[in-house]
Amino acid sequence: MRLPAATVFSSPTAFAARLAPRTLRGRLSLVALTTAALLMVILTVVFNTVVRHRLQREADDELRTRAAAVATTVDTRGGRVRVLETVNDRLLDTNVWIYDGTRLLEQPTSAPRADTLTRAAGTLAAAGRRGCATVGGHDPVRLCAEPVPGRGTAATIVTALDLSPYRSSAETMLLGSFALDAVMLACTYALTRLAVGRALRPVRTMTDQATQWSAVASDERFGARGRPAELAALGISLDALLDRIRAVLRHERQLTGELSHELRTPLSRIVAELDWWRSRPRTEAETRATHEVIAEAARSMRTICDTLLDEARDGVPTAPGTTEVLPVLHRVVASLDAPGPVQVSVTGDGTPLRAGVQSALLERIVSPLLANALRHARTRVGLTARRTPDGLCVEVTDDGPGVPESFTHLLFQPGKRADPGDGHGGAGLGLPLARRLARSAGGEVSHDARYAPGARFVVTLPAG
Repeated sequence: MRLPAATVFSSPTAFAARLAPRTLRGRLSLVALTTAALLMVILTVVFNTVVRHRLQREADDELRTRAAAVATTVDTRGGRVRVLETVNDRLLDTNVWIYDGTRLLEQPTSAPRADTLTRAAGTLAAAGRRGCATVGGHDPVRLCAEPVPGRGTAATIVTALDLSPYRSSAETMLLGSFALDAVMLACTYALTRLAVGRALRPVRTMTDQATQWSAVASDERFGARGRPAELAALGISLDALLDRIRAVLRHERQLTGELSHELRTPLSRIVAELDWWRSRPRTEAETRATHEVIAEAARSMRTICDTLLDEARDGVPTAPGTTEVLPVLHRVVASLDAPGPVQVSVTGDGTPLRAGVQSALLERIVSPLLANALRHARTRVGLTARRTPDGLCVEVTDDGPGVPESFTHLLFQPGKRADPGDGHGGAGLGLPLARRLARSAGGEVSHDARYAPGARFVVTLPAG
């Protein structure tokens, strides 16, 4: 069975992805190695190119020096070119051609006229100017032509030099460069892995700490230890995330506790009524009364669940912020319907008042207190905001019957009401919720038991 090409040959991208290192340390080391390799290749090419040009220049200088020495034996006086005999003729004539125009006067004894070097030397001499050329491939020879100064003559000296030693030096330097590059790349890779490993060691430590802390629910913080600036910033962000997670967990635990606490009372009433009803035969009227009690307890449980779950679902922001107090109080008053005979007033102390909480949180703190005051007031409800030495406070007052002295110690307990049969709705959760929200922002909600007639609740908050 023949497989499709796609199943036999993977794409180059997928193949490269499989070959790529899986760790950050390996990837950074590979990037550093690739960058160093490219840089070293460029430097090696440039260096060896410069070396080859330098060696060729030295060879040309050597040829011109020899040509100048040979020129001292050439006589161009009288319009004709003559080669003078010297004691160093054998040494000077090595790889030297002397031309009068295009006519060859003297050549190396070992080089026949038809030799390749002789033809190349003749070409250079025919040009009549200074110039150089390289002849040969595997064993190159460098030839340079040097005109001999003289009036009415065109004498030219061509010298030759074997470039094999120079090429050998260049190749040796190229091999040395490659060997040095290999050593440098190996050192670069090793040092990069070592440096990256040491740099990532705090990250590994933070990972181990996060695993341990999540397991034991520790209150440790990432930013509490000395770390590099980048990791310190990461630690601060992780600390903020941990704080939010822990705040959510605390909120969930508190919500669970409040639900269990608040539902226990109506459930106990339902169980007690059922036990009492089953203990002996009951009349129809007693059965209806039992049903009414159970229905009322069920409605109370539904109200409790709706109130607590709505509060948890809305998610009141507790992040730092500031807000103007008086506009928020006016907005809260407008959102609640006051009974016909009750007048609601909002006053300040004449100074700009800013609370150090967000406006949504301030509304959620004040709304239960205002709703409670409107529920019990006879003719008047007042909201007064003023500055204090420690921040600011908002007072909610009414002229109702006030809080019974025997109930003041239960006032902020969830589900507790001074008179459950007073005809007003509510599950007894507004005041505890207001206090909990105020405390989450560094404030407090308290009841002034000395205020009369009526009731006064005081909200203290940090100033913005």
